Amino acid sequence: MTPPAPARDSDSIPHIPVLLDEVLAALAPLAGGRFVDGTFGAGGYSRALLNGGAHHVWGIDRDPDAVSRGRALPETAAGRLTVLAGRYGDMDRLLAEYGEHGVDGIALDIGVSSMQIDQAERGFSFAKDGPLDMRMEQSGPSAADVVNTASETELADIIYTLGEERHSRRVARAIVAARADRTFRRTLELADVVRRAVRKGGDGIDPATRTFQALRIHVNDELGELERGLAAAERLLGPGGRLAVVTFHSLEDRVVKAFLRRRSGTAEGGSRHLPAQAAGPAPTFTLLTRKAVAAGPAETARNPRARSAKLRAATRTAAPAWEGGRR
Repeated sequence: MTPPAPARDSDSIPHIPVLLDEVLAALAPLAGGRFVDGTFGAGGYSRALLNGGAHHVWGIDRDPDAVSRGRALPETAAGRLTVLAGRYGDMDRLLAEYGEHGVDGIALDIGVSSMQIDQAERGFSFAKDGPLDMRMEQSGPSAADVVNTASETELADIIYTLGEERHSRRVARAIVAARADRTFRRTLELADVVRRAVRKGGDGIDPATRTFQALRIHVNDELGELERGLAAAERLLGPGGRLAVVTFHSLEDRVVKAFLRRRSGTAEGGSRHLPAQAAGPAPTFTLLTRKAVAAGPAETARNPRARSAKLRAATRTAAPAWEGGRR
């Protein structure tokens, strides 16, 4: 899944799975293998896994539109693809309902999909006018609800923490001042207020980018879902199973990096001046990628949305999943 792109790109870029070759190399789909595409979207990874030899793929998506499209694919009729409505953080529970308790590989492509961005009516894009929505599941509180009801302090915290916006207080102040005169209902209404509050920098990034990112992550609890999804993958993967996670910004990548380092026993140790810590649980993963894998020049030329993509991958050991998910 991809971050928002400038308006000039959004209509022309097809829905291309990012780092597809690298993900397939990490997962190494073999005949007879069972895999999970935890962020199904347009089904690009699922099709590639099936074409690569996977016996069955379970596609999961929280977006009803993606599920509807996926269930219409010919692979579902052939019995090799099952598309489930739900969150990838619940993948082990969702598959257990079908009697599946262990898989050979899991692919996760974190964030918003290019299709969601390109559909103005979904409200993810600051470059197209649409309802200020941003809900992946199309239910629950929307971005408009947050913008119109959260306090100035709450807005500033959301925009700073999840958007890494240095001018978050200025943006929050501008939003609160503007909503005193009118209720925010449209994406361009919010984008215009943000652009007036924050001048465009030399990096060419639209000033509204970070605020929209922050609201989207907050509305959909994306970082919480990522943590739950990694723990669910640990529970669902069988020994030797592989996990491949593609992220698009530093917040996501830090969560994945920290999880895999802890679970592989490669996290930095404590101070040498302190008493030795008691041995923790046995490592549940072995790293396949010591450093994040980035898209190469050829891919970024084909698909500019791959510029910020990073892949981290690991192999499941035979150790039991850590109790309580996080440690």
